[in-house]
Amino acid sequence: MLVHPQFDPVAVQLGPLAIHWYGLMYLSGFMTFLWLGRKRIATLNHPQIDARLLDDLLFYGVLGVILGGRLGYVLFYKVSYYFSHPLEIFAVWQGGMSFHGGFLGVLAAIAWLAHKRKLRWLQLTDFIAPLVPPGLAFGRLGNFINGELWGRPTDVPWAMVFPQADNLPRHPSQLYEFALEGLLLFVLLWLYARQPRPVGAVSGVFLIGYGSFRFLVEFTREPDDFLGLLSFGMSMGQWLSLPMVIAGALLMRYSTRHTA
Repeated sequence: MLVHPQFDPVAVQLGPLAIHWYGLMYLSGFMTFLWLGRKRIATLNHPQIDARLLDDLLFYGVLGVILGGRLGYVLFYKVSYYFSHPLEIFAVWQGGMSFHGGFLGVLAAIAWLAHKRKLRWLQLTDFIAPLVPPGLAFGRLGNFINGELWGRPTDVPWAMVFPQADNLPRHPSQLYEFALEGLLLFVLLWLYARQPRPVGAVSGVFLIGYGSFRFLVEFTREPDDFLGLLSFGMSMGQWLSLPMVIAGALLMRYSTRHTA
């Protein structure tokens, strides 16, 4: 049986300045986004998709992640609590971010940027879709280093005890998400996007891939203690992932029909 290494969340201490591993993971995700984005620009050869647009996508995307992620957590997970404590909505240092909320925030930011640049919204989502999974992978590594978002109790040989939770062997679900939503989804999208595809198709694959992988991993992830399992024994993460899979399938069908 494995035991979580109990990493120090602070990677580097420079006097009063503490650089946390989680912050480094975010920085790594942003840098990888820019590096891969420049490679995508070179292969696409689209006159309106350039390095300046890439920088804008990162800037507004980060805003979308932060604002959408926080509002999503408030609305999807703890709406009654924050309704009673509205000022704590702004206390982001206390934790509490939702991937699905951040995803919606990024979509809104891309829509605004597409309107500003007079591009089709789906052109931009197709462009950035393969650039997103590495950031998700770094984020899940950050979760693992922090020993948070652990899995459900299990007896599999690679089960791990997370002392922050209890002494039960559990699924290292953060690493499952790292492998599926991060590495595998990146490989699938990067290979798929190498060939010309109908507008919206790459975005559709991202929605189906992420939604499916997240839905499956949620069976091994400990549900939030303040929510537990919801209708039909599914977690909030699963209920929020199902619409992504459905939207991705519809988008694939739309893109195919409008190209034929």
